[in-house]
Amino acid sequence: MSTETGYLRFIRENLPFLGAGFLLSFLSSFGQTFFISIFGGEIREAYGLSNGDWGLIYMVGTGASAALMVFAGGLADRFRVRSLGIVVVLMLASACLFMAFNAAAALLPFVIFALRFTGQGMTSHVAVVAMARWFVATRGRALAVASFGFMFGEATLPLTMVWLKTMIEWRTLWIGFAGFCVLACLVLYRLLRLERTPQAMAETTQSTGMYGKHWTRAEALRHPLFWAMVPAVMSFSGFGTAFWFHQVHFAEVKGWSHLALVSVFPLGTLALSLSTVGYGWAIDRLGAVRLLPIYLIPYVVAFILHWYAPSLGWTALAVVLMGIAGGGQATLLNACWAEFYGTKNIGSIKSAAAALMVLGSAIGPGLSGWLIDIGVGFEVQQLGYAAMFAFAALILIVPTRRAQAALAASP
Repeated sequence: MSTETGYLRFIRENLPFLGAGFLLSFLSSFGQTFFISIFGGEIREAYGLSNGDWGLIYMVGTGASAALMVFAGGLADRFRVRSLGIVVVLMLASACLFMAFNAAAALLPFVIFALRFTGQGMTSHVAVVAMARWFVATRGRALAVASFGFMFGEATLPLTMVWLKTMIEWRTLWIGFAGFCVLACLVLYRLLRLERTPQAMAETTQSTGMYGKHWTRAEALRHPLFWAMVPAVMSFSGFGTAFWFHQVHFAEVKGWSHLALVSVFPLGTLALSLSTVGYGWAIDRLGAVRLLPIYLIPYVVAFILHWYAPSLGWTALAVVLMGIAGGGQATLLNACWAEFYGTKNIGSIKSAAAALMVLGSAIGPGLSGWLIDIGVGFEVQQLGYAAMFAFAALILIVPTRRAQAALAASP
């Protein structure tokens, strides 16, 4: 059977659950940096902010959401996605309305907190925890299919929003996003009518991690492998986020229009989709641990190209490489938490990793905005980001080999 046929059969047989994962992943777009940054120019103009001011506000709001994720993420171990997911999406709708109607710059950190916590944080967290728990032998493919929700958002929303902003006032668009979230809750409820509770699933489908045991979050946090993965988690979200966050500024520095820059983003999304399918297939056959040290390499090259890029074509190539690395980020890390530490407490363990990811995405825009304000060009910063990705990849080599041995020795 071909890979394509296997994927299609897998999707058909598990359509309600995969559809829920896809929809949640897509909805998280409203709290993702690539989406919020589309409105960065309007937000800075409306509140009279510099790049550094906007980056600092984004860092504070996102950092607060990271702190709350540590405590809220474990809810995915206790409640159905049908219940928790709908509550989170309704909260995301409220956050969109907060953005639409807020008139005070002093409240903007709270707006960002609400969007980041409910969107990037909890909505995406619930989606990937559900895939990791519901699927064991086909976990890689499930994560890959659900990740197409992120990709669909990245492929369609930037160009669509830039176009819609020419006709519709940006705050009005945020009211529309809130309405879309409410309608999506009805679809989620319909898709997940037969979902079991996490406690019921624990008796039949939970898989163990290293040494054949279910790790608690406290045990995972004391294990060196978790901390070896932290630079990869934080640098990918932090510096990748910085690029998307300052996309308007990047286009200005390069002398391109914003519309011209976002026009190459679908190429990255296409690469991301192909890479995600490939990684999903490879995870199910080779295991996530073997692939972990290599997935950041395209990111190293991509950010060197962003620094160099004398024309839009070079940045287009860099965006494609970012998409290739993104396929690993979307599937490998989430599969690794389940593979290393088991799925019984995957929600609480993943929430710690998600908090670090969100924290990274808070630091990246704030740090890069501050560097821009003091005269360190955004182009030059790309070289530093590339060096950080190379470091994060190197320090994974030894710990992942040890983890692979531990998994092999598990009963």
